[in-house]
Amino acid sequence: MAPISQVSTEEKNNGGTTATKTKMIGCNTVLREVKYSIRGVMAELQALSNTEKTVISLGTGDPTAYPQFLGGRPPFIDSLSSAFTSSLTDSYAPSFGLPPARRAVAEHLTKVLKLCARSEVVPFHVSDADVFLTSGATQAIHLVLTILSSAGGNILLPRPGFPLYDSACDLAGVRCRYYDLLPSRRWEADPTQIRSLADDRTLAIVVINPNNPSGATFSAHHLFQIAEIARDLNIPIIADEVYGGMVFGGVSFVPMASFAHLAPVITIGSLAKRWMVPGWRLGWLVICDPQGTLQRVREATEILMNVYSGPASVIQAAVPTVLSDANEEFHENVVMLLELSADTLFRGLEKIEVLRCYCRPQGSMFVMVEVDTTRLLGIESDMDFAKELMKEESILVVPGAQAQAYEGMTSSTASSFASSSHESLQAQ
Repeated sequence: MAPISQVSTEEKNNGGTTATKTKMIGCNTVLREVKYSIRGVMAELQALSNTEKTVISLGTGDPTAYPQFLGGRPPFIDSLSSAFTSSLTDSYAPSFGLPPARRAVAEHLTKVLKLCARSEVVPFHVSDADVFLTSGATQAIHLVLTILSSAGGNILLPRPGFPLYDSACDLAGVRCRYYDLLPSRRWEADPTQIRSLADDRTLAIVVINPNNPSGATFSAHHLFQIAEIARDLNIPIIADEVYGGMVFGGVSFVPMASFAHLAPVITIGSLAKRWMVPGWRLGWLVICDPQGTLQRVREATEILMNVYSGPASVIQAAVPTVLSDANEEFHENVVMLLELSADTLFRGLEKIEVLRCYCRPQGSMFVMVEVDTTRLLGIESDMDFAKELMKEESILVVPGAQAQAYEGMTSSTASSFASSSHESLQAQ
């Protein structure tokens, strides 16, 4: 039976009847304030495509549509098939994740830390108890911001950055304060600016490395600078390392947990990018806290994980096989193809006078491109540019405003090179 507020009712009036107006059902007013949705913008732009041309998508970090990225696919698909046919994964998984899957993530991250340390001494050993499995990195982001949120609090976010953080902050009731990633510094931030933004209500600082959408990979020195700032402010670092290990051009990936001895680090990762399975929706939240300052955060995480549902049991069962060393050749092939596509796109952008790419990408799957709208008739913003590009050429890019683009870039786009080099060539 429908609620009475959803249907018209009749009232007797001098022997007759009068229909009352239907009352609209309300919703959480916070949701109406959420401003950022890449999926919504992408859907709007795709509806404008030129029907006479094939759509070339430079707007999503999902290369699985291109067969060459999946060539020589490792046997972890077989492990997923085995999980489906086994009755062992039919039951509910533990709230924090299946023990073998949590152990595999812990061992993987410890191995990465050891490689970066270039010695037998690991700066921080990740244990099973530090790992919480989530439904993709998206859930991990919402979890950590909900856990850390407090009335009047603020989070330091990179600009440009990943729009989901803005939305998650809105929903958690915390304010966003943006520190700029500077193209003149190969997209690294100014430590002085970061310090100037913080106050006694600053709850955490977010670091996305390798960076989406700038394509930068931060140096160990720069990460050390950020860790020092977090230590001085007594706040944790939320390290978004969804693209961890996906670097090229002679640079190395340094996990933020390498500096957990200076400031506590909450690492967010997933299988989506490095292992080319975004549809599996398996992520993790890892508490890297050798000093024990995040004990209350850990307890709150356990409480919230007991409320929310995590990833499917069958997906979790495949994690140990996916993260095994046997798939390293597959990963190396993916990185090689990404570098080829990034170079192809970068060289093409250099030939277009109205577009400027400050730095050759060094990681992730995106690059920021400045658009000189003063030289384009009828184009006043990055959204105008993205719309006309779809209407004329069916090329999909992300308007820079969606990524909270650096203020010095009046109009920009974020373009993905997670496509074949042939697709990148076609887009030129």
